[in-house]
Amino acid sequence: MGAIASRYRVSNAGLVSTDLQNTENEKKPVNPGSLDELHKKTKDVMPVNFEGAKLMVNNGISNHFQMTHTLTMSSQQSGYKLGATYIGTKQISPTEAFPVILGDVNPAGNVNFNLIHQLTPEIRVKGAAQIQECKLTATQGTVEYKGSDYTLSMAVGKPDFSENSAVFVGHYLQSVSRRAALGAELVYQAGTRVPGGEVAIASAAARYTMDDSEVSATLGAAGLNLCYFKKASEQLQIVAEMETSFQGMESVGTIGYQVTIPKAELVFRGMVDSNWNIGAVLEKKLQPLPCTFALSGMANQAKQQFKFGCGLIIE
Repeated sequence: MGAIASRYRVSNAGLVSTDLQNTENEKKPVNPGSLDELHKKTKDVMPVNFEGAKLMVNNGISNHFQMTHTLTMSSQQSGYKLGATYIGTKQISPTEAFPVILGDVNPAGNVNFNLIHQLTPEIRVKGAAQIQECKLTATQGTVEYKGSDYTLSMAVGKPDFSENSAVFVGHYLQSVSRRAALGAELVYQAGTRVPGGEVAIASAAARYTMDDSEVSATLGAAGLNLCYFKKASEQLQIVAEMETSFQGMESVGTIGYQVTIPKAELVFRGMVDSNWNIGAVLEKKLQPLPCTFALSGMANQAKQQFKFGCGLIIE
């Protein structure tokens, strides 16, 4: 009887220790991600509308290299674009490998280039450049450090040594609990074309994550951006966003949603905002063909403007 009681006490002690450890792990803050992705869940639900006809052909050359051919025909922009994507052999996780190199070019010689590389588990570097009419019009370099419960990044954009001008952007996002994160952004610009020679703008950021929803906000001298994300079910996601400009004294509210029907391999995204804009995008995989068909529509009842687009993506 005493042996049974002793084993029971030891077993209970182990259960209590495990429960306390799980509780501590739940309360322990985790890495909050980067400040650039603060509103990512809300932005991903909003439809990306397009006009006219679009044809995209993805050609996988190998496991690491892919070519993309894009043909666009619309009243605002028409033309062909060749894209390339290279994914390296440095495997960070089952879904991530580095370096990642992205680029595209059109017949006019305009080039876009992006590079992302994970140097260590904590340090990631990014680079971007844009060439238009044989001139380097934009460049940006970013260094990002991910700690156990914070992310710090520094970016430098548009450096011009002849005019002694550049833009520096600093981001910091800190997890204060497992659900809440606070951060700040500082933008500093210097140059001869800047009034007074230099200008600095600071803003604050916050995010609170619940089991199936998330609230995020940024507040600065430029304005306020408030986002709300809600996963109502496995098939339905609902979002809301409010953007306020202090300079223009204007606010725009937007409500969006995404409906996913896995059996039909169909995704439908829609939105409506306070400026009377209504938009929707439908994407449907055409099995057994390796194709995805897309329909886009956008209307503004106040301005009597209507835009329609259709696209085909061939994998």
